Amino acid sequence: MNIFQKINGTWGLYAALLLTLGGTLTACRDNATDGLSPQDSQVYITNYDRSVSFGQYKTFSLPDSVAVQSNNQITTVRGDIEDRFIANVANALQSRGFRRVPKGQPADIGVAIIRINNRYTGVGTNPYGSYYSNYWLGGFGGGLGGYGYNPYYPSYYTYQVSERYWEIQMVDLKNRPPATGPDQVQLTVIFDATIRGGDITATQDVDTAINAIFAQSPYLTASR
Repeated sequence: MNIFQKINGTWGLYAALLLTLGGTLTACRDNATDGLSPQDSQVYITNYDRSVSFGQYKTFSLPDSVAVQSNNQITTVRGDIEDRFIANVANALQSRGFRRVPKGQPADIGVAIIRINNRYTGVGTNPYGSYYSNYWLGGFGGGLGGYGYNPYYPSYYTYQVSERYWEIQMVDLKNRPPATGPDQVQLTVIFDATIRGGDITATQDVDTAINAIFAQSPYLTASR
């Protein structure tokens, strides 16, 4: 299945905002980007549905707030950085021939700007410690036995995983299936951009990120 064909997750929670408008993990450790400027540490990853012709789309709907995903919760926020993201994405799309429509008007594309801020804590085990201690110390053949081997973690250990990044997604509203029954309509993601690296805290960093994303996405163009 195309990775952009059907998704729920963030869009399952955020789709309601779009429809009203238009009808991997990093373990906690020393940060490898410490000492680098946001511009030097940023990585821009873009992908799109290669079966889609973006020339068929004319209009887009973009909310005036950013969705913040924190674990399984979605909230919206406004601020200088968020406003800059919204303005820059809107301007970039308009420069490619797309027209932004007001809230509540039908649109061909739904655009969402999402800030991911997840943190998880769990409990793990060391699955191979007994094997090595038995092998080295003769536990299998009645030797020394009774020893544990925990090179990095105790037999049971807690861990924490966090991820923080920005994401821009576009979904197909023009060709979305009709809503039937109580089930939520699944929207097809046609474009996804991820900004990873150091946190974005200045508006000029937003400018750099959006310029880079659209520079490497020449297919985002409406028919003129």
